[in-house]
Amino acid sequence: MKDNNSKINRRDFVRAGTIAAAGITIVPSNVVAGLGHKAPSDKLNIAGIGVGGRGFGNLRELESENIVALCDVDWKYSQRVFDYFPKAKKYRDWRVMYDELGDSFDAVMIATADHTHAVIAAHAITLGKHIYLQKPLTHSVYESRLLTKLAREYKVATSMGNQGASDDDASKTIEWLQSGVIGPVKKVEAFTDRPIWPQGLNRPEPGMWVPDYLDWDLFVGPAKMRPYHNLYHPWNWRGWWDFGVGALGDMGCHVLHPVYFGLDLKYPSSLQAISTLLLNDCAPSAQTVKMVFPERKSDVMKKGKQPEVEVIWYDGGLRPMVPKGWPAGKEMNIKGGGAIYYGEKDILVTGSKGSNPWLLSGSVPEVSPTRRRVKTTHEMDWVRACKESPENRVPTLSDFEEAGPFNEMVVIGTAAVKLQSLFKELEWDVENMEFTNISGNETIKTVIKDDFEITDGHPTFNKTWTEPVNAKAYSQEIIKHTYRKPWSLPDMPA
Repeated sequence: MKDNNSKINRRDFVRAGTIAAAGITIVPSNVVAGLGHKAPSDKLNIAGIGVGGRGFGNLRELESENIVALCDVDWKYSQRVFDYFPKAKKYRDWRVMYDELGDSFDAVMIATADHTHAVIAAHAITLGKHIYLQKPLTHSVYESRLLTKLAREYKVATSMGNQGASDDDASKTIEWLQSGVIGPVKKVEAFTDRPIWPQGLNRPEPGMWVPDYLDWDLFVGPAKMRPYHNLYHPWNWRGWWDFGVGALGDMGCHVLHPVYFGLDLKYPSSLQAISTLLLNDCAPSAQTVKMVFPERKSDVMKKGKQPEVEVIWYDGGLRPMVPKGWPAGKEMNIKGGGAIYYGEKDILVTGSKGSNPWLLSGSVPEVSPTRRRVKTTHEMDWVRACKESPENRVPTLSDFEEAGPFNEMVVIGTAAVKLQSLFKELEWDVENMEFTNISGNETIKTVIKDDFEITDGHPTFNKTWTEPVNAKAYSQEIIKHTYRKPWSLPDMPA
């Protein structure tokens, strides 16, 4: 996206007529390392993008700093936030905000719909801005890999917004696993009680008139344009494939965080999934995904080499069967989900985010702390990292160097759901970001619409299917999206 003069092409970056046709200079990363602009009060100057929903909560955690700008495509949904931060400049288009604010802001809090996370964060990183990005980090595998590499190249402070990563219980769960108190783990089952938003729906028809307070074109962003409907916005976008990644993307970043880091999982070697009716536009109402992680050497595990492990995910009301010895009547769902780790010596059970860890045997392990404890909040720990120089910075507990590969695990699980009708265990090539056992002549089709009615007392099902498409090309599009023009990402660093 950058030319030889380190400027962004206006026609590709901002819609015609939005801003005067001058170039946007990208400040080199060595100039903006640490704080790009140091306020007289030594507070961080923060811009918020996607502030009407979860972003408002993040900003209130950050209000001890300077909230200098607010950006949202829906000014009715965001009015309470504008009222709460009356001194902040208001924007609808983050590209305009980046251009006008220039070096007068240091950092960005992003809590937009999932499909716009990567494009907003990537361009901010190339401007040298520190990034707090809500979970899931990105909508695709390629986008996760890109943000990981960009953050490394530009040396900015980063954090994914899975706040449970900074909880003491999450650290305790990880320490128990890494110390080997339950022995080698070959199987983990994890679940969430989500979705609590609509899923498994046909695409709404007809569309609706766009409200005058909403910029629908900006909301759709890099996704394919579709008519507006209030089933998409606000908040319910999470269940629609073009905008969100369903329950696995939403809660997997909470529930699976201690699983991923406690077992030092790296990347899956194979995946497969099943679900309720899979629609072309909307995530299924319930799904199960199995991810297999190979034997691996670990620098953080007590015994180094770790065995192959299966991680099995459930959502939509599905959950694991209770293991033998489970206390009768004991609730498994804690804070929206839970996880069961089957070790050779014992079974570890936690709620979502690693909360309330306990051993099925009843024993209470004594394990010395090895992980840094966050004494403030997840958001303020990110502020602390922003104010430290790259050379001396202590990373957040969900910085992109770790959150990026972890998020790849989450979104590749979603890809397996979309590819389930191939009826095979999908083999994953980490380096090339592709499934290696999808042949060039396989095809795939999905249900566009699921019609059901009662005719003379008899149930009648009438599914409308897509035309068969090349399965390999379909999988590649899931892994790396084709963006709607003029939206585009910076190049992938080497």
